[in-house]
Amino acid sequence: MSSFLNALRSSPTPQVAAAAVLSVVLFAVGGCHKDRGGNEAAEAPPSTPQIISAGSEDLVHVQDPSRFPLVPVREEPVYDSLNVTGSVQPDVSREVPVLSIANGRVVALHVGLGNTVRKGQLVMEVQSPDVTQAFQSYQTALSNENLANTTLTRDRLLFDKGAIAKSQLDVAQNGEDDAEATLRAAEQQLHILGVDKDHPSDTVKVYAPISGIVVAQNTTAAGAAGINLAGIAGSLTIADLSHVWVVCDVYENDLGNVQLGERAEIRLNAFPHKTRSGVVSDIGAILDPSIRTAKVRIQVNNPDNLLRIGMFATATFHGRTSHAASLVPSTAILHLHDRDYVYVPTNGTGYRRVVVHCAQTLPNGWAEVTSGIGAGEQVVSNALELQNTAGQ
Repeated sequence: MSSFLNALRSSPTPQVAAAAVLSVVLFAVGGCHKDRGGNEAAEAPPSTPQIISAGSEDLVHVQDPSRFPLVPVREEPVYDSLNVTGSVQPDVSREVPVLSIANGRVVALHVGLGNTVRKGQLVMEVQSPDVTQAFQSYQTALSNENLANTTLTRDRLLFDKGAIAKSQLDVAQNGEDDAEATLRAAEQQLHILGVDKDHPSDTVKVYAPISGIVVAQNTTAAGAAGINLAGIAGSLTIADLSHVWVVCDVYENDLGNVQLGERAEIRLNAFPHKTRSGVVSDIGAILDPSIRTAKVRIQVNNPDNLLRIGMFATATFHGRTSHAASLVPSTAILHLHDRDYVYVPTNGTGYRRVVVHCAQTLPNGWAEVTSGIGAGEQVVSNALELQNTAGQ
């Protein structure tokens, strides 16, 4: 090395000296690279699994193909289906307002919005001047009826002894009949207001007309209650949610695929793995002019109250015509970067990733594929497992 430096110092020109330095550097770099490459080859892990790019498709090679069983693509008739979105709403025929016929002030409210109530349960108490007036009318009618009854009894005795004429007895009988009718009307008025005639009070007790859940509350404690000329929907509204509606928007072009009485499958966004069945009970006669959709109402049983008011749902209508479709297990579909793929075998240890179009997922765990593969071909039954293995 020292002789080389001496020669460099004695070089006649700077260009020759620079060339000599460059040669030494290249020699050193080449030697280091060669040594490092040898070490990497010795320490590299086995090349399984690996992905080899081949144009627009990917090739995957594995050492143990038995880990990834293959299934054939089936061709079966599939009925056309339509998926639409909607929301859960109460069945209006099962909504009952809680009314106080007596106008007045709420002195006690025993339930609130969202509470579950039983039929006949006390829900609120109303203090009302209507009760006082009705009870006064009842007391007056009772006194008049007692007086008329006494007069009629006396006149019958007198008539039997020939002391009065028949016409006078008839007048007494008419008076008794009128007084009795007035008394019955006063008793009925107390009954309508919810007051016991034998236990008078200025407070009306209001009870739940049905069992269900309080879905609306229009008053509070110390608030007003009753019916007035302005109209009121009721202090409370109770809904029986054991049956609910799923109301969907169906585009005008798809209305031909929906029939009255047809069954529909209901899936909730909150519980995607649970399916309910319902019946189409109404197809709206008026379309929304802005988005050209009609309201389709589906009646759904809800015994466990899993469907809650306002939940988003997806309804699937199955058509009456079928078409031949290529089916693969849902697990054979790999959804990656907004595209669908399947893996097909290429040789003993290789698989090719192929782009397909998944038209729909069927309830039985199969998926319909309309392009990319055909009936009779084989695909990997669990594409995600193969993808994860290849990515390690």
